[in-house]
Amino acid sequence: MGGGATYRIGTSGYSFDDWVGRFYPPGTARADMFAFYLQHFCTVELNFTYYRMPPPRTLESLAASSPEGFDFWVKANQRTTHRQDRTAASEFVANLAPLTQRGKLAGVLMQFPQSFHRTVVNREYLQATIEDFAAVPLAVEFRHASWQHPSVVEGLAERRVSLVVPDVPAIDSLFHAEPVITGPCGYLRLHSRNAGKWYAKGADRYDYTYSDNELRELLHRWSPLEQAAPTHYVFCNNCHGGQAARNALRLQQFLAE
Repeated sequence: MGGGATYRIGTSGYSFDDWVGRFYPPGTARADMFAFYLQHFCTVELNFTYYRMPPPRTLESLAASSPEGFDFWVKANQRTTHRQDRTAASEFVANLAPLTQRGKLAGVLMQFPQSFHRTVVNREYLQATIEDFAAVPLAVEFRHASWQHPSVVEGLAERRVSLVVPDVPAIDSLFHAEPVITGPCGYLRLHSRNAGKWYAKGADRYDYTYSDNELRELLHRWSPLEQAAPTHYVFCNNCHGGQAARNALRLQQFLAE
């Protein structure tokens, strides 16, 4: 499986206390988590940047401690995606310098909330924000079903912005997309298929373990696109209790078969 394509598998974040004893060895301190993560994966999504602007010193430390070939997707700050505040973009991009200078920035992930519908105003905001982040590779994830429109795929492809294909529960109002490549890479994010917990608070939304059959089915659906881009990122965001790490390891095993 894999067909010679380059898949880069990782998780959405890595610093979780409830991964200790489930993925990290018992007693692992937070300061030691990244070193252990590096033994298993070649990429990661940094999620803390959604909550606070990325401190260059922190990014420099991560870049310096990661091996050659490791790269980072960095989640855009909530001011950009949830508060529609364009003033955050320039500082955010500037703070990514430690990653860009070392060639370890895969790109910036803009994940918009379900309340972000496909209206004229929001389409204009999306266009402006894409321009604000023009200096870095960009991926966009939608949550609302209104973005399931051919013009969205066409528009992102024209701008070489990667559309994130999310795996989410079968809820009509959520954005669902068939595997597609609109930018320099493929981008698949696994969240959960538990509709009953999707609107739960906090990490409960992502309390879901993908079965082996579900993981194989996802890879099978993606395989026709393997030659459409040189690299395909797959991130597991079902981070409750270390499920993301375990599913990501299984994906790597299947791709190695």
